[in-house]
Amino acid sequence: MKVDRNWAYVPTSALPDTRAFTELAELTVDGETFIVRKSEPDGAFHYDWISGPNDGYGFSTSGRSTPVSNEHHKAAIRDFLSAVDPATGYLS
Repeated sequence: MKVDRNWAYVPTSALPDTRAFTELAELTVDGETFIVRKSEPDGAFHYDWISGPNDGYGFSTSGRSTPVSNEHHKAAIRDFLSAVDPATGYLS
């Protein structure tokens, strides 16, 4: 499966977010749990890392007009987790 890797990680706490979101799923990937939400106005996805060491931390990806599978979401989460510093729980 080819996964589109054109996303940027933006920590949840970095930007105020006033968009309306729809919760899509709760996914557990490599032992970590995330809530996946989609922004209604622009189609962006937000991933709340609810099992992570830092309250309110997660990441967002740019919007898409085509449907996104759970496998795509899991690949995005795995990519994010691979960039997290295990000592701090934040992106390195």
